[in-house]
This record gives sequence, C-alpha cells and structure tokens, in this order.
Amino acid sequence: MQTLSSLIEIESFWGVMAIPLFLSMFLAVNMGGSGTAPAFSAAYGAGVIRRTMIPALFGIMVLIGALLAGKEVSLTLGNGLLEQSLFTPMVTSIILLCIGLSLFLANLLGVPQSTSQSTVLAIAGAATALDGLNTQKLFLEILPTWFILPLVSFLIMLALSKWVFPYLKDRFFTDSYDHLKEHKGLKALLVAASLYVAFSIGANNVANAAAPIASLAVNQMGETDLSRVILYSMLLTAPCFAIGSSLFGHKVTKKNGKDIVDVNPFYACVISILVASLLLMASMTKGIPTSLVQLNGTAFIALGITKNGFRETFSNRTVKRFFTVWAVAPIFAFGLAFLLIKQLV
Repeated sequence: MQTLSSLIEIESFWGVMAIPLFLSMFLAVNMGGSGTAPAFSAAYGAGVIRRTMIPALFGIMVLIGALLAGKEVSLTLGNGLLEQSLFTPMVTSIILLCIGLSLFLANLLGVPQSTSQSTVLAIAGAATALDGLNTQKLFLEILPTWFILPLVSFLIMLALSKWVFPYLKDRFFTDSYDHLKEHKGLKALLVAASLYVAFSIGANNVANAAAPIASLAVNQMGETDLSRVILYSMLLTAPCFAIGSSLFGHKVTKKNGKDIVDVNPFYACVISILVASLLLMASMTKGIPTSLVQLNGTAFIALGITKNGFRETFSNRTVKRFFTVWAVAPIFAFGLAFLLIKQLV
C-alpha cells in the first residue's frame, strides 16, 4: 500500500509539473537561440570559428557556468521578486509562457533579446497582479544595474576604441584577417573568450528557466532546500540551450556580429572579455539577472561610433531594430503576465 501511495504521489507530482516543465524547456531553447549571439558573434564575425561548431561548444559551457556560478541569480528569481510559495502551477506556467513568447518573437526577427529582462518583468507582472512584488529588489537593485552596466560597457569600449586601440594597432594587430594564419595564439584567445561568454551566460541566464520550475517543485514536494532543487532544474534546462543555438543561433549571431560593424580579431576578444566579466560580476556579487545581449550590443555600438561615426551607426537598421525589441519585449512580458494572472488566477 505504501508503494502504491508513493507511485500515486509521483504520478500526481509529474502531472502537475508537466506543462510548466515543458514551458521551461521551450524557454531554454529560445534562450539558446538568443544567447548564442553575445557568446559567439565576435568569433563568428571575425571568421575564426565554424558555424557548425557553435551549438555544441555553447551548450557545454552554458551547463558548466550554470552549475558552478548560477546559484545566486536563481535564488533572486526563485524567491527574490515573488515569494516562493506563490509559484503555483498556473502562475509558473503563465510566467514561463510570457517569457518564452517574448523571446520567440525576438528570435523570429533575428534580434538577440535579453532573457533576464523578460524573465524579471514577467515575474514582476505576475507579482504585481498578486500584490506580492518585492519593489525594493526590483527598483533599488535590479533596474539600476540594467542601466548602469550597459553604459559602463559602452563607455569602456568607446574609450578603448578611441584612445587605446589606435596606439596599439600598428604595433600589434591590423584590420586584416589574413594575419590570423600567422597568429594562432590570437585565434585561440578569441575562441577562449567566446567560451568565457558562454560560461557567463550559464551563470546568469539558465536561472531564467530553472528558477521558476525549482520554486514550483519545492512547493509541490514540501522540500525546504531551494538550492538543491535549483541544481536539478539546471540539469534539465541547460542542455536545451544547445538545441536553441542549433535552431536559431546562426541567424541571430550573423545579425549581431556582422550587421553593426566589421570587427577584427583583437576587437572581438576585447568585447567578449569585457561583457562576460561585467555579467559575471553582476551574477556572483549580487545575484542580479542582467542582459548580456545589451552589454554586448552597446560595446559593438561604441566600436561602430568610433569607426563609422555617431549618425551612421544609429541610422543602421539593425541598431534601430535592437533598441525597439529591447524596449518592447520586456514590457510585453510584463503586461501579458499581469493580464493573464488577473484573468485566470
């Protein structure tokens, strides 16, 4: 009888979890498509890595980053904005659906979108509808980080490209890709930088799919250790990033890497290391979900201003599309989550 009771409990648990888990994996697939660009657009744009290699390398490094450095961001999303006990099957499903739809639309447009911003605002929309939003966490910690870090990325890259790179250019590198044949160390460094970015994505972005599922699972099991359940959730969702990279990654990577400005390998290395370091800092110090695609995009824009001028860079069709999608997608996630929670919960 005890065995039968246990089987019934297990069946009931997975019956409740089936739809949210499917939506979580759907979200992870879309994040894989969107996140490929900031990880590998620099290397791909510089022509030093084959497109067919990107999904596997991306997926492996995302998983490692999630397991080693993803805990703090997961705790923020799983309990920091909306109380853990409010992650019911319906609320969790709505949150994940809203995030997934916003990213899916961005991927169809070929524009890398911030998974972190869509996730935070979808949870915030649900929390607002349930009168459970942690406004201090959102307005005093998360939102300021979203404005400050892209600005830091932009200013650092602008300063480097205006005053440091010209001094180094004639001494250490050229704009031609031909010299990579004689400088295999630089080629290896560029690939390593891309892997470093993928690791930082795992540290920050896997939590977007794993944290809501973990909070729901804790509620359903009566478990008290959220951290342990988050680990299991990451093991389920992180491999889906590689699938998304394979399905959507090439289109998004091409747009981010080659449609704003041509980059030489040295610039590409600097951009990758800069944005990944900023993201890891936000992930491991405060557990703030942060937009790597915006850090990466603003760095490319700063380089574009130096090379092509302010007017030409901001009249670029891809840049305009970036800013439009970056503004609309998180608001869409917030509004849809709020309306669905109000109507259905």
